[in-house]
Amino acid sequence: MDHLHHRFGDQDGPKKPKVTVVIVPFPAQGHLNQLLHFSRLISGYGIPVHYAGSATHNRQARQRIHGWNPLTISNLHFHDFPMPPFPTPPPNPDAPIKFPSHLQPSFNASLHLREPVAALLRSLSRTTHRLVVVHDTLTAFAVQDVATLPNGEAYAFHSASAFALVYYLWESRGRPSNGGIVLPNELPYISLEGCFTTEFANFITRQYDIMNFDAGDIYNTCRPVEGRFLDLLIKEQLNRDKRLWAVGPLNPMALRLTRESPHRQHKCLQWLDKQPLQSVLYVSFGTMTSLPDDQILELAVGLERSKQRFVWVLREADIGDIYAGEKSGREIQLPKGYEERIEGVGVGLIVRDWAPQLEILAHPSTAGFLSHCGWNSCMESISLGVPVAAWPMHSDQPRNTMLVTQVLKVGLVVQEWDRRQELVPSVTVENAVKRLMASEEGNNMRKRAKELSGSIRRSVAQGGISCTELDSFVAHISR
Repeated sequence: MDHLHHRFGDQDGPKKPKVTVVIVPFPAQGHLNQLLHFSRLISGYGIPVHYAGSATHNRQARQRIHGWNPLTISNLHFHDFPMPPFPTPPPNPDAPIKFPSHLQPSFNASLHLREPVAALLRSLSRTTHRLVVVHDTLTAFAVQDVATLPNGEAYAFHSASAFALVYYLWESRGRPSNGGIVLPNELPYISLEGCFTTEFANFITRQYDIMNFDAGDIYNTCRPVEGRFLDLLIKEQLNRDKRLWAVGPLNPMALRLTRESPHRQHKCLQWLDKQPLQSVLYVSFGTMTSLPDDQILELAVGLERSKQRFVWVLREADIGDIYAGEKSGREIQLPKGYEERIEGVGVGLIVRDWAPQLEILAHPSTAGFLSHCGWNSCMESISLGVPVAAWPMHSDQPRNTMLVTQVLKVGLVVQEWDRRQELVPSVTVENAVKRLMASEEGNNMRKRAKELSGSIRRSVAQGGISCTELDSFVAHISR
């Protein structure tokens, strides 16, 4: 049971729809994914939903979605806008800051969506009583013309954790220890240094500087995970008229892996079927991380020496347009004979293409996740009851790591943020993997992760808090 099964009533009569929703995502995989999942949930209430973005990024979102098929939903419409050509350089695995600066040209190009989005909003506003725009916080520039429509209103979608936002707020106010925002005492101070490039930090500021037209905020999180931090955000909100809804997790929780399921034939799922229950570590650093060659070798040796089963998604970070011509960049090398050796004895599997992460995390053989702690990955892992070995790389990941390891206590840290410039040796990888997969400490984390997953499942079931929050959002926009 998840919160799609709860419908609000049919809004599609012969007359104008009472409300029409336009979703405008940010063109990076984790952001595209979260808002496409959100589109599915809103469409489940019988509301027409329009997902608007560049043709290439819409295609990417549709192609990579897990757990359902966007083409089977009749009231979900895609608007594929052209974007001016932009450079798509390969990632630089040796950059001192791990933030994917090679994607910046595609982020900058998204600013050109303002005109086509404005035209779409004007045309839809004539055919509906209320036009609701839900936009990623990083696409505020593209949707700002909604403020000129008499029947238009906008809501900001936060694709980062509430905890990360509380932490940024706390930092921006000079880290007060009394009065104002109070963070748990045991949490260390982690600098923002190294999280973003200056250019991306300026891009964020440009979006936030104009975000005064939103009527409320939507979060891909839920009270069992971040209740105390959501309360802090509500308390600290400067504009008291704004509403806040925590409607996550947006990813499907009940994955029906039938033989016909589009991802069912993926070799890693067939391999997982042959492994003992709760025995496999899933290793993936998301779509925006590029590890240097020497780090990949240390990771490979550490995984093998841990003597734990693993599925390792080993692929280069996405370029700005994943469909742009020939693949440029390096061919990732492993030690000589490594793949044949681990696959020969059935202890590991290397996946060099796109992997169905939700299905892997939901598989009964999966018992741990070695992750960069992007918020998408955190929510998927926590909601499916899988503990995390956290190795943050950039953006909100160091904050998410604190939440997962120190607040929720469903994970451990592989590499401390203040040592991010150092090579992580194979012995550190080996010890972290053994701690997560084969120790009493790891078993306790797994137990807590399963308990938290149970609370999350109850929250998205009918009558649960996330389901109620989603109903409340739909009631609000349909008022």
